[in-house]
Amino acid sequence: MTTEEFISQHRGEPVTKLALSIPASAGIDVPRALRQIEGWQRLRSKVPSWAACDGIVYPGRLPLEQCSGEAAARYKTEVVRALDIPRRTLTDLTGGLGVDFSFLAPLFSEARYVERQAELVALARHNLPLLGVKNADFTEGNALDYLRRMTPTDLLFLDPARRDAATGRKTVRLADCDPNVVELLPLLRKKAVAILLKLSPMLDLKQAMVELDCPMEPHIFACGGECKELLLVLHNHASRDTLIHCAEDDYRFAFTLQEEAAAQPAYAADVPAGSYLYEPGPALLKAGAYRTTATRYGLEKLHPNSHLYISARCVENFPGRRFEVMRTSGFAKRELRAFTAGCAQANIAVRNFPASVADLRKRLGVREGGEAYWFATTLADGRHILIACRKA
Repeated sequence: MTTEEFISQHRGEPVTKLALSIPASAGIDVPRALRQIEGWQRLRSKVPSWAACDGIVYPGRLPLEQCSGEAAARYKTEVVRALDIPRRTLTDLTGGLGVDFSFLAPLFSEARYVERQAELVALARHNLPLLGVKNADFTEGNALDYLRRMTPTDLLFLDPARRDAATGRKTVRLADCDPNVVELLPLLRKKAVAILLKLSPMLDLKQAMVELDCPMEPHIFACGGECKELLLVLHNHASRDTLIHCAEDDYRFAFTLQEEAAAQPAYAADVPAGSYLYEPGPALLKAGAYRTTATRYGLEKLHPNSHLYISARCVENFPGRRFEVMRTSGFAKRELRAFTAGCAQANIAVRNFPASVADLRKRLGVREGGEAYWFATTLADGRHILIACRKA
């Protein structure tokens, strides 16, 4: 059996078990086989279109962890299609594994892939044609050196490294990324009609907007209940208000900071049983669309800092989770005994509440899980409240 045949036959099996079961006499290139099997397994759910393509060669673990998921890559194509720019050239200065490049390149007549790691360049040269990318030009080299000598491009894509080279810790400030886009901004804008930056979702959006201080469209992409990427589209079209885009699954929500500042939501006096409770999705929370969310959907906010909302009727198209309120309780001992009676487990969350989930779980004596959802939060009048819900 060849190494490739072994990979094909065993790629669905646990790598740790395979590592102990391959005899030395089998003639298998064990390190290669294990790396290819693990790579396929990781991308099977993260980038399924790649995993479904025969002949893809996978790198080590770190590039697989750092690459975009397919949903995020497809969202980038949605963003780029909406841009009013020519579609002649794309230049990706931080090509990496090439997942984003593989989705963006078909939108342009010519696509330039630049990457400093020789192994990743070799993999891209092999993999991308298999995925149907026929218009790519590959360059092994430093992004900054290439940027200085390159001819102008229509779209410049940049995914700055977000790990400290000395410690391996993830960085969240623009100035700590490599390359430093704040310092390079004048050159970047000179070289491109539009710039698409892929940044850490932990980055402070408002701080980034101040640091860059140029016309932009921020996009926050979430998937599976988690913020995955912060994208900044930098362009030369001056705009009075910056439109911030939030995306998760099927919903799209856009607002401006001016709209958020001007919004005047109503505040709930109480949370009656039979009402509906709303928890915004992570993209909205990351963007800070706290007041706009309430006014757009006609909801009452529980507290300026709680970011939970209620309504008498169910809002079907709300961009987040919806719950039906079953009962509520204060935090007096007698109230809590009645509230928890007969409940062995519940999913507990705290929102603007002076205790952790662990502390609250210990106090209430319930295990994690089940179909009950309990929110501990604060109302506009300062009262602490426990809300029992079920998914709507």
